[in-house]
Amino acid sequence: MFLEHHPHTKSRSGWIEVICGSMFSGKTEELMRRLRRAQIAKLSVEIFKPAADTRYDEQEIVSHDRNRIPSTPVDNSRSILLMSEGMDVVGIDEAQFFDDGIVDVVNELANRGARVIIAGLDMDFQGRPFGPMPNLMAVAEYVTKVHAICAHTGELAHFSHRKTTTDEQFLLGEKEAYEPVSRDVFNRLKS
Repeated sequence: MFLEHHPHTKSRSGWIEVICGSMFSGKTEELMRRLRRAQIAKLSVEIFKPAADTRYDEQEIVSHDRNRIPSTPVDNSRSILLMSEGMDVVGIDEAQFFDDGIVDVVNELANRGARVIIAGLDMDFQGRPFGPMPNLMAVAEYVTKVHAICAHTGELAHFSHRKTTTDEQFLLGEKEAYEPVSRDVFNRLKS
């Protein structure tokens, strides 16, 4: 499905892969799986996450299942460009929390020959496109949408329902603050 190149055969340009979906859908797990495969292939890999995301660990990317992989926390998207010079593969988690400059950064990395793998929420808790994610999906060669299971019905879920009353778009939280829900449940809970 995804092209993987050998470390001794550098292609002219790289590409962008986006993994998106709701909370608890396995985005970070899929990101880590792809990055580990690149490491097994002996490709040079650098992994980034927003410095503000300290839910599980300040340095590592940690999935809800507590699997972890080392990463570099950064305050802005330009830092990614500066710190990933010469890398074969660049991983970025929680991309929805980055500034809009992330789109130019990943395009530049792909143009330099890097495979860029991005994971992030495609919609916020109100069901609206989240941060730079729509633009990242637009420029990506590959987009994978993963789904959670609705906490109410057991059906596929692709909405993240916030269980608290705050209206902040950026609210870090886990199962105490969010639950995955289907479209039907999301619409009922919104009314």
